[in-house]
Amino acid sequence: MADRASGRGGSPGMAHLARLLQFSDSTLPIGSFAFSNGLESAVQTGVVSDPESLLAYVDLILRQTARMDGIALLHAHRAALARDHEAILLADRELFCRRVGEEQQLMLTRVGKKFAELVIKIMPSPALERWLADIRANATPGCLPVGQAIALAHMDVDEAEAFVMHQYAIASMIMSAALRLMRIDHLDTQRILFTAQGRVEGDYRAVRDRSLDEMASFAPVFDVLVAHHTTTHVRLFMN
Repeated sequence: MADRASGRGGSPGMAHLARLLQFSDSTLPIGSFAFSNGLESAVQTGVVSDPESLLAYVDLILRQTARMDGIALLHAHRAALARDHEAILLADRELFCRRVGEEQQLMLTRVGKKFAELVIKIMPSPALERWLADIRANATPGCLPVGQAIALAHMDVDEAEAFVMHQYAIASMIMSAALRLMRIDHLDTQRILFTAQGRVEGDYRAVRDRSLDEMASFAPVFDVLVAHHTTTHVRLFMN
């Protein structure tokens, strides 16, 4: 496992924190910039038209993601700590089959594979290497939250920190897309991002004890927007 030397007061070491920030950076080269998480269709259809409706949209996505991707991430993280490869694969499959829409599945798996390839280049992780081999052999889908869970467990990042990092990355992805899709500036997007992160502890507490069978989210507006985007001829993003 990676070194996690404690600083004063028993807080995580500086290198631990710096690496956690690195993996949550929106500029991480895994291709997430190519996806908008449905925002493009939300703007085109008028569901999102200003900072207030954008905040409401981000709030919806974070709630949905916590109850889907977040649960899979927590189970995969625990499985990685227990060195239970079959449990990791189960979390991967269960998440993939619950994602509605080809483009949503594509987003999870394309970025998940790129994340694993990146991490292995900079940090040895036998568990992640095994998971990536299974992806390449078509033995598992390769969803991003599962890859994040494996890598972060290897780095001694606890599950709550891993959950926060994942939720932040989703919100940051949407804000990046908003700057290219809307008349909105960096000040507004940063305000929205700051406000949206206020829900993360409540979301973690809401899902931390849920089983994979309880992984579900009711968000019909989002599902319709994803379907709308699939049939749109002119678009900037893949989803």
